[in-house]
Amino acid sequence: MDQILFEKLKRRDKIARSIIISVGIFIIISVIGILFLITSVALPLFLPPHQQIKQQFSVENEFSGRIFVIGIDEYTEQAYALDQNGLWGFYDIEENKLRGTIPREPESGTNTILSVETYGNNIYTLLWADGTVTVEKVDFPITYENNKRVSDFRVTQLQEFAPIDEGKPIRVFVRKTGEEEDEKWTIVRLFQGRILVNTQSQSENFLGEVETEELSGEIEDNKIWDIASMALTTDGNVLYAGTNDGFLLRWDIADPEEITLTDQVLAFPDGRSITALGMVYGDVSLAVGDANGNLSTWMRASGSNQNMKKLVKVHQLGKHDTEVIGIEPVLLNKSIISWDQSGVIRLDHMTSESHLLTFQTKTPLLSARFNSRGDGLIAIDTNKQVTVWAVKNPHPEISWNVLFGRVWYEGYSKLEFIWQSSSASDDFESKISLVPLIFGSLKGTLYAMIFAIPLAILGAIYTSQFAKDTFRKWIKPGVEIMAAMPSVIIGFLVALWLAPIMERYIVGFLTCLVMIPLVGSLFILVWKKIREQDWGKRIENGYEFLAIFPILILGVVLSIWMQPMIEAIFFDGNFKQWLFESAGEQYNQRNSIIIAFGLGFLVIPIIFTISDDALTNVPSNLKAASLALGASRWQTVWRVVIPSASPGIFAAIIIGFGRAVGETMVVLMATGNTPLLDWSPFNGMRTLSANIAVELPEAPVEGTLYRVLFLSAVVLFIMTFVLNIIAEIVRTNLRKKYGY
Repeated sequence: MDQILFEKLKRRDKIARSIIISVGIFIIISVIGILFLITSVALPLFLPPHQQIKQQFSVENEFSGRIFVIGIDEYTEQAYALDQNGLWGFYDIEENKLRGTIPREPESGTNTILSVETYGNNIYTLLWADGTVTVEKVDFPITYENNKRVSDFRVTQLQEFAPIDEGKPIRVFVRKTGEEEDEKWTIVRLFQGRILVNTQSQSENFLGEVETEELSGEIEDNKIWDIASMALTTDGNVLYAGTNDGFLLRWDIADPEEITLTDQVLAFPDGRSITALGMVYGDVSLAVGDANGNLSTWMRASGSNQNMKKLVKVHQLGKHDTEVIGIEPVLLNKSIISWDQSGVIRLDHMTSESHLLTFQTKTPLLSARFNSRGDGLIAIDTNKQVTVWAVKNPHPEISWNVLFGRVWYEGYSKLEFIWQSSSASDDFESKISLVPLIFGSLKGTLYAMIFAIPLAILGAIYTSQFAKDTFRKWIKPGVEIMAAMPSVIIGFLVALWLAPIMERYIVGFLTCLVMIPLVGSLFILVWKKIREQDWGKRIENGYEFLAIFPILILGVVLSIWMQPMIEAIFFDGNFKQWLFESAGEQYNQRNSIIIAFGLGFLVIPIIFTISDDALTNVPSNLKAASLALGASRWQTVWRVVIPSASPGIFAAIIIGFGRAVGETMVVLMATGNTPLLDWSPFNGMRTLSANIAVELPEAPVEGTLYRVLFLSAVVLFIMTFVLNIIAEIVRTNLRKKYGY
């Protein structure tokens, strides 16, 4: 060879080698960069929350009596307090100074408060010394001056209830439901040894007249209980009480004239006192603090008897060193603050059962409260020292157990894996388990591979080993062109065209699974006899497939024709009704069978092409040696060709599996997107990729859902990465064993 030409080719090879290596390195760096990007977005989910003292000041000079209330506005700029003389004081936190005071007293003229109960966001029920009850709301009206936000303060009396003849209560709870002409007030008064319930409601009749109705009732058998703590739901329909001997009590007080004790549960068999109660945001769960410092949440759930609900302990939220004396919900999520006699405040999240933060004061606390945004906490101790913390806790509901473990959610009767990221209600308990999504990805892929692998590999075996070259030259490019079909078209077809047909002929389809192999087996026996005849031997090898089409059509026609008969004999004339009544399963039109066809159609070209190449590249001398030793064509394929090509076939299957796992459009359009943990072929699923496509447009940037979706992408990346590693190990071992 000419030396100049040789040097030229050598330079070209070197350039090509450099380009290939550079592109390979670039691809590796790009993949690592993508992984780093999605991981960096998901990582803040697991960063610990933290707090910082924003301000400390004393209110001793402004208030002469006991402090009943401490609170803070949503921007953590203003604090307020209420003492036993009815004096409201407002403080500028940034400048650490008193902004003003508002004295309050009922129309009766008394100015001493006996107790205060919190209701919702900055609404308080005040019990005055003469038995008068007032409901007052603190808010901070906002105006803008020169494009700058200016916040004021005010106290509004929402309602006043005169003293009653039955005596002076110890504690009073008031709740309001409805608005203006259609409102209802519920008043619960606790006396020594009894509880009185009153409702005052007004509604507008068809003439436009406002009618007022008052109802009252008494919990008469209350005398046997030594009540230590109470809680009332926001709608005023359910009253809870904890006793000094460890009992939890629940009354339905929606109708004061027919009060019902629905639950009487011995929460603590050792008889320790239930010292604090509080409703978790949403009023489904009850937070319970006891004399030993334990904090737990309870709710009504059905046990073995699905028709009977009772109070059960659902979550255990850690322990204080001393008795719990106060519980307040965070009016943003399912978090709870609780404080004990030693001045320790704990912030815990109910669903995740995570202890988030601990706040320490030097002396015992009187009260503590979060702002409505959940990023500011204020507390006051017995020395009238106020402490304000700035809190950063963006993802309290996240824990490893929430993401990958079973959780007992509100409204459920047991631990479950659930994905339900949002609801129309602000107090919704987010359910963000990734297990149903991982399961859905694997389920959809499994059904697709069950459909695709046999067709693709058997087709590759036939075209590479048995078919004529002229036939293979047409078939192989045709199958490869299938890979270019947009997945959205396939999803559209299987969802809107195939799914209704499958629903109509589902029994016929199931019959096909038996009928086609049966008819095919009979055909093989007949074909064997035909090939023994002289005229049958003249049928040229490589065109047997022409006889397969009539057999397939015959099997399908027989199955459809027999469907009414089979459905009447075995399924009482209605397969879907039989399925629901006998197996408790509901047939969904968009199910795993549909996915098997749609997703399988997508991966068949990949598996077929790679398998065909692997089978074709088996050296001809191996096949010739096998045939020379007397083996048949099929024996040669089964014993020699397939083992030799097994590394390539296995690689084809794994690549197809990875393609199916990451597919989005087909599963998005054809599954129904129901995150179920059910292997049934008659139900759909929700995959990781489809879930990202569905949820991401509605997820607030940098919110919990947003980051969880990126975590889903990380999980999907890891799944395919691990799968490829395993595949490479298996492929390498197969090449060592069957290499040529």
